[in-house]
Amino acid sequence: MAKYLVQILVMGAQVVGRAFTRALRQEFAASRAAAEARGGQAGKESAAVSSLSGISLQEAQQILNISTLDPKEIQEKHDHLFKANDKAAGGSFYLQSKVVRAKERLEQELQIQNKASNSEEEAKTT
Repeated sequence: MAKYLVQILVMGAQVVGRAFTRALRQEFAASRAAAEARGGQAGKESAAVSSLSGISLQEAQQILNISTLDPKEIQEKHDHLFKANDKAAGGSFYLQSKVVRAKERLEQELQIQNKASNSEEEAKTT
């Protein structure tokens, strides 16, 4: 009886392990495909920054409620939301930190785009 129970547990663990491995491979493939679709090297850098910062570009845009990457608009939205969530005014430190992280992520994306456009311009002039 115990032998059968152990066999069932081992087989179940193997099935779950295979399914997890397959799902992980699919996620990596989808991530690579999305990065390449975003624009080659710039897309790969953007995906890397998203994974390192823990916040995606889309999430950062949703937090600050912006649709375009305009530095002035990013700063204005950041200042407004940071002040609105000030702990002294009854706000939340957690929300303030999310606003700061969103601004940082969007600024990183602007740097990536600027670097990509500069390299494209250099390639055209050469």
